[in-house]
Order: sequence, then structure tokens, then C-alpha cells
Amino acid sequence: MSINTKLAERSGGTCELCSALPATHDYTVSPKDDSSADNQVALCDSCLEAIKNEDKSEYWRCLEGSIWNTEPAVQALSYRLLYTCKENDWANDVIQSVELDEAVTQWALSIFEVAEVHKDAFGNTLESGDTVTLTQGLNVKGTSFTAAKGTVVKRIRLVPDNVGQIEGKINDQTIVILTKYVKKG
Repeated sequence: MSINTKLAERSGGTCELCSALPATHDYTVSPKDDSSADNQVALCDSCLEAIKNEDKSEYWRCLEGSIWNTEPAVQALSYRLLYTCKENDWANDVIQSVELDEAVTQWALSIFEVAEVHKDAFGNTLESGDTVTLTQGLNVKGTSFTAAKGTVVKRIRLVPDNVGQIEGKINDQTIVILTKYVKKG
């Protein structure tokens, strides 16, 4: 397999992580796409295999050098791999010693971000269109009724900015309901 011309020139044909073996793969650092060599790192077979196998061993000690590379993609991938090895003192020491641009650090750590999801009172994930049951009686503000415990609310909608709230219809009125007061199903 060959790497693109710009990446080959930038890396000098050598793996940008271990600097020991010939680069044979262009590796795109997610979540960016492969539209630009600036989003890619030239890797050898050994480094690519270690990434695929989620290797956290001493193999990655080579990152102590690659983290100082001037290319943001190499910095981001090096930091990401060091972060997965942070239980090792040597990796943690390297992470603490380097000061990367904030955008590079965010790029590196973006893979570890977990999107917040709407969950009911029992930890079940809620999705738009689900049916829920109220786990306690609720006074509905701005109306003259109380939604009784056990009331079934069909076809809920998730409030996009707040994982603690959903919308649903009770007595033909759309209301906001706190997720901590509902049970899925």
C-alpha cells in the first residue's frame, strides 16, 4: 500500500510515530475526514497494527518523540495514544510535560467524548417516539389539572438542549416533563 504524495514528502517516507520503519499507510485521525493530508499521519505496518489491537504496552514509548512533531495530526494521534496508556507512569509523564494547542488537545480527546442521552428514572435510554409512564403525580403548571401517577404519555419528543426533559401530550396539551419522573415502556 502506498501513501499520498504530500504525506510521503512531509514524513520523508518514514512512520511519523515510531520514526523507525517505512511509512506504508495514511491514517486519518478521526473525527476529521481524509480530504486533506493535514488530517492524516503516515504510519508503518507495526504502528497501524498496534492501533488496531488497542495496544497499551511499552511499544508506544516512541510517542515520547512524536508528540513534539510540528504537525497537528501527528500531535493529536500521539496525544490520543498516550492518553490510552496514561495508567503507565511514562505516558502520564509525557502528557504532563507537553503543552499542545487547545484545538489539538480537543481533537485528540474527541474520541473519548460520550454524548449525553435522555434516561428515565431507572436509567433506561429514552428516544423520540417512545411511550412513558409517570412514576408520580405531577402538577402541570399553567393548567388546571394534575397528571396522575401511572399516566401513559405516548410519542414523546426529546428536548434537544436538556437531557433531563422530554415533551409529551397529556389531556391534549403538550407539556415538558422531567425525565426523573418517567418510566420507559
